This record gives sequence, C-alpha cells and structure tokens, in this order.
Amino acid sequence: MHNAAFKHCGMDAVYELFEVAPQDVETFFKKTVPAKTIKGFNVTVPHKETVLKYLSGTVSSGAKMIGAVNTVCVRQDGRLDGFNTDGTGFLKDMEAHGVGVRGKTVALLGGGGGARAVVFGLAEREAAEIRIFDIDDSKAEALAKSVKSYYPHAGISCVPAIEKLDIPDADILINATPVGMKPADPLLVQNDWLRPGLFVYDLIYNPAETKLLAAAKAAGCRTANGSGMLLYQGALSFEHWTGTPAPVDVMRQALLERIHV
Repeated sequence: MHNAAFKHCGMDAVYELFEVAPQDVETFFKKTVPAKTIKGFNVTVPHKETVLKYLSGTVSSGAKMIGAVNTVCVRQDGRLDGFNTDGTGFLKDMEAHGVGVRGKTVALLGGGGGARAVVFGLAEREAAEIRIFDIDDSKAEALAKSVKSYYPHAGISCVPAIEKLDIPDADILINATPVGMKPADPLLVQNDWLRPGLFVYDLIYNPAETKLLAAAKAAGCRTANGSGMLLYQGALSFEHWTGTPAPVDVMRQALLERIHV
C-alpha cells in the first residue's frame, strides 16, 4: 500500500522489508539506516518497545504512553523521531464504521501489544468501561495500571476468566489476541453471548473472517476485521514520513488486493 501511495504521488521512494533479528537491532539503527539513506520506517513485533532507546529525536506523547513505537522518521540531521499510529489507526477505523466509543462498555480479549494501543485509544475517547481478559493475568494488570496512570478516571478492570467479561452486557467486543489466525484455533466466546447491537472487532485481518467474526455475523452483530486499522495506521505513517496527505483510497485498494479481504 505504501509503494502504491508513493507511485500515485509521484515520489521517488520505495517501501522495503528489513528482517532484523533481536540481536541485530542496534546494527540496523547504527549502520543500515544511514547506509541505505532510509528516510523513515515502520517497526513491528517484537521490536516496538526495544527501539525506543535508539531514538535520538522526539518521541510522541502517544508512543510514550503506549510504551511502543511503530513509526520512525529520520530527520535531515540524522536524528530519529518516533510515533505510534496503531491506536489512532484503530480509532479512525471505528469512526469509519460509524462506531463511537465514548460512554460505551467494551470487552477486550488480550493484554499484549495490540491491546495496549487499543486500550489507550479507548481511554482517550472516554469509553465508560473497559474490561480486559488475558490468559496471562500479569499482562492485563500491567496494561490496566499503565492506562490508569495516564487516565486515572478511566473505568478499567481485569477479569480472571472470559465469562467474567460479561459480553452480553457489552456494547463492543474486541479480539486483540492471535487466536483466530489458524483454522484449528477455537472460538473463544460462546455463541449465546453474541447478539444484535453488539459490535465485534477482530484485529486479525488474515483470514478476513475469523471464527469469531463468522459467529458474530450469524448472531446479527455488526463486525469488522483489522484491515481498516492496518490501512489507517499505514496512512498516518505515510503522512509522518512525507508531510503529504495520504491517498487513502489508493492505499486501501492496494491493501485489499494483497490480503484478499
């Protein structure tokens, strides 16, 4: 989608993949970036937290809160600025689906990296209640504590079991776990918890329809997968790098062709 955007805007730029092992991150920053005259790049798992210590420029307040960076810009003087566009990308996609979060009750599956950006976005937009379940209790508790330190009035709680999320009483259900990416993965929720009026968002975009989304549609729920979040976080990254409004429709078309949503 980035190469399609560069082409559409007539920019002499290319978006490439750099596979960097954890032990090679420092070398990438100190040698690869200057040698390749890289102007900006995205960062994905497992490096989003690690890269913070290599940023010599400005780190956005959002990235500081979330504790992770997914977008880096290289200044002319070589300093590196860091941003996190994941949370904003999620919120823009929710808006695109006509779903507001202010005053809503949200049930969230997962407490890892994807969940962090989502929960900070929900707290910023004043969701009334955010209930988090992660199979690793410490992850969910650490996330809730971190968000509370920035949004002390946020209604965030961790629950010890999926049943305690009280999904039938929620307005929005979000899956921020990788469960659903493989055909053999189980359906984490019970079918009778799903009902018309519940909006179900799965951060997974490949496959385009997970078991959760299929069950939600069958129950009359409105649904969305993570392709929109991927699109909007990418568009925001493009704007950070180029200072130019992203051609979102062009990027969407390229993305849909690639991931077959």
